[in-house]
Amino acid sequence: MQKRIAVTGATGFVGPHLVAALARRGWKLRLLIRRWSPLPSLAGVEAEIVWGDLADESALRRLVDGAAAVIHAAGLIKARRPEDFIAINRDGTARLSALAPATPLVLLSSLAAREPQLSPYAASKRAAEEALADRSGPWLAVRAPAVYGPGDRETLAYFRMAQWGVALQPAAPGARLSLIHVADLAEALALSVEPSVPASVYEVDDGHEGGYRYSDMAHAAGLALGRRERTVRIARPILGALAAANETIQSLGGPAQILTRGKVNEIFHPDWTVHDRRFATATKFVARFDLAAGFRDTILWYRAQNWL
Repeated sequence: MQKRIAVTGATGFVGPHLVAALARRGWKLRLLIRRWSPLPSLAGVEAEIVWGDLADESALRRLVDGAAAVIHAAGLIKARRPEDFIAINRDGTARLSALAPATPLVLLSSLAAREPQLSPYAASKRAAEEALADRSGPWLAVRAPAVYGPGDRETLAYFRMAQWGVALQPAAPGARLSLIHVADLAEALALSVEPSVPASVYEVDDGHEGGYRYSDMAHAAGLALGRRERTVRIARPILGALAAANETIQSLGGPAQILTRGKVNEIFHPDWTVHDRRFATATKFVARFDLAAGFRDTILWYRAQNWL
């Protein structure tokens, strides 16, 4: 008999990949979908839909009823106000946890939670982890590093510039960051619901020890695109000024912007590498994509969709 798993965030960047990974493992799927969100395009995947959002206790109750496990992948990565991050990332997690106190619950978190002082986003992700740690039932938080891959719109501008031979990167000598392809992150999350994985906060990446320099990313993008990259380093004051302008636009009622002063703090933090390898040990997770293969796969997908 198939077991049912409840999933939030199915219409986001990671969500369709996660749903596909769970379907391959034979899970019956129940997805929380906001009424104004498009349904994920998942050929051959059948799922029960619960219409609602993280503020809707009735919808959350229907979502988790009878589920053998819950994967909470929904969350805000940009918001007009700091309190919006808290309302979704922390309070939504706490609400979901309270409605399924004994059901195993996996939270997709972020390495940003390791440095909550840097930004409202980072603080909200740490607060979400703390909300989980207070529950009596089984739980895991999986901190992802920078995620890229098919469907990613947030880093599309980077690849569009790289297509013209321009590699934009922050003027942050010595900075290093871990990365993971979205399909590998989906596989990691699918593995995280195994009952043998102890409750804890874990970190996951593509397995490359010590992470990458920004120049490594530029080189990989150039190889995948067949271009000789020319590095353009952007000083922190310039990004800070752009971020301040974005915040003014937000305050005047404009759309939420990803580049804010908090995001600049994150960008110039020198160490976003994975420090803890317990997740790979506990789950036997091995990433399929290294940086070169992952960028090639991403660019091929962009081109197939006429995004590049």
